Amino acid sequence: MVLDSFCIAALLLVLTIALGMLRQGGLARMTLIVGTLAILIGSAFCLPDGSATGALWPLGDIAVTWQLQPAAAWLLLWGGLAALAAFLSPSRAQNPAIWMAGAAVALLGSLGVAGLQEGVSFLMAWEFLSFGGAIMLLADGLQETQRGGQASLYMLALLEIGAVALLLCLVLLGASDTQFAAWAASWSTYGTAAFGVAVLFIIGFGAKLGILPFYEWYPGAYGSGSGASGALLSGIVLNVAYFALGRAMLDWLPVSAATGVGILLMALGTVSAILAILYAFQQEDWRRLLAFSTAENAGLAVVALGAASLFRADGLSMLTTLAWTVGLIHLGGHSLAKGAMMLSADRVAAVRGNYHIAQSRVLALAPWTLGIGALFGAMSLAAMPPMAGFASEWYLFQTVFQDFHLTSSAARVALALSGAGLALTAAIALATMVKAFGIGLLGREENPTEVTGRWPLLGLGLLVLAYAVALPWTLAALVRDGWPAVPAAVAAMVRGPILVPLTPHFAFISPPLLLLMGLVLALIPLGLLGWSQLRHGRRRVPVWGHGLRRIPADNAVTALAFSNALREFYSFVYRPSTNTEKSHTDRHYFVHEVHFNYSQAPVFGPWLFRPAVRLVQNLSDRIGLTLQNGSLNAYLAYIGILLIVILGSVFYL
Repeated sequence: MVLDSFCIAALLLVLTIALGMLRQGGLARMTLIVGTLAILIGSAFCLPDGSATGALWPLGDIAVTWQLQPAAAWLLLWGGLAALAAFLSPSRAQNPAIWMAGAAVALLGSLGVAGLQEGVSFLMAWEFLSFGGAIMLLADGLQETQRGGQASLYMLALLEIGAVALLLCLVLLGASDTQFAAWAASWSTYGTAAFGVAVLFIIGFGAKLGILPFYEWYPGAYGSGSGASGALLSGIVLNVAYFALGRAMLDWLPVSAATGVGILLMALGTVSAILAILYAFQQEDWRRLLAFSTAENAGLAVVALGAASLFRADGLSMLTTLAWTVGLIHLGGHSLAKGAMMLSADRVAAVRGNYHIAQSRVLALAPWTLGIGALFGAMSLAAMPPMAGFASEWYLFQTVFQDFHLTSSAARVALALSGAGLALTAAIALATMVKAFGIGLLGREENPTEVTGRWPLLGLGLLVLAYAVALPWTLAALVRDGWPAVPAAVAAMVRGPILVPLTPHFAFISPPLLLLMGLVLALIPLGLLGWSQLRHGRRRVPVWGHGLRRIPADNAVTALAFSNALREFYSFVYRPSTNTEKSHTDRHYFVHEVHFNYSQAPVFGPWLFRPAVRLVQNLSDRIGLTLQNGSLNAYLAYIGILLIVILGSVFYL
């Protein structure tokens, strides 16, 4: 049943690609929706036992098998729900048929990364993720061709760095056997060099997760596409990349290297989360803000993975399972919340004509279906109770507070510093979501345009709440995860409707009880409001502002005004620049127009990527002049050298 569902999904996705190439947008959308439903059904049936092993076509003499573990099924399920909502929403792509084909390519890649058990086929699926995302962004066509193409090319360039790192891992671990079952034993033979292999895996998977310095492709790529594309990239694509990194770090990595790798993951995750949310707070575009937010949440999940590696090094299997499960919980809820916010951005753009974060009064003029979805999504990303983000980040804090169990002083310090970084990240994330929701959806501007595509957004918003409320019962779906889950540990995370970090004597919360108490306490202000209205009636008075009887529209809070204080406080990070240009009339003392521009400098672009690009360009110029010298004898020598290398690799590797 499970394998049949995924086979049907794969066939429908292939059909979607064909229909998209033939420009049959309506049929492509139908097959894409049905294929996504098949993925959801298969993922749901894989919990809690996983799937059986299915044999696929061989690659020469290499057997290719596919098997879905419960952790992968969990991430596919919640990421797939966000993708389904994106497919059901009105498309903003300029070429919707090609966009559907790109989405199908990305979903095929997600299935491969989540379930393939062999290295060569896994790399093929990994490339499907990258190229599927690029196809979607280019098909959106929401930026001018040159800028959109440059953003996609920049994304692909950084992702290919990760792909090369993964190819090196395949060569190092899979030279004799490309089956994943043999990689743990192969890795253990490297001794102290095992840490270097782990760094290659972190580069490879971190390029797609947005771990520093790779998060810098996020704003440009997301900002060139639609919110629907962002929902897929921030959901199912991000989820399977995290699963792949977790498998490498917790299933294959030798225990002897787990402490060093865990500290590295904690440092990268914490710094990535802080930098990403700092830059998210300064954005004026919905998609760019949410892109940085995605990198921040990926960083939080990597912190959980780093904690799991540290606990694994000390043989603390219960705490290892806790940390790994917390990462799964966090990304599952993030998929739903980020999908809701991305689709909200599309609805705002459909009304206003752009994705600029400015007062628009969309929330007041739109039906309540949009407001509920956007509100619940923003609350979750801001880690406000009782939403999914609150439950997962609470679990994450409780995980890093377990540092006293570790024997390594460096590991304990790493967990403590990560806890401080998480607190800073949570505070700025709250302000960021207040900015996105408060400025982006509220205000005085009139928008007579009808807001469409509200029901998928409402569904995602309600799922964000339901995800958290049902967590005490749905966690049982991860009890039989193959690695590193210990069934007793997952069971110990729940006490009836209460969530606990293995023991109720340490800390506890209950999302369903929080929701119930919130509803009960809400009766008090509602009762007072009703009593006041019955006694005094309803009166409309101007909102107080600066003592003015009427607030000029020009005094509305802008995105810059909201975030400028933090921009100045963290100027050593942002390195802000402000430019003012004035144009005059015939008489120079009369100012005709004033153009005000401000920006923040990226951290790694000027210092890492641009020097690397210049170095490659200079080397290519010099080497190119040497190689392409017009000598036929030299060209024949090159061919001979290549033949020797190929024959040597065939017979001696």
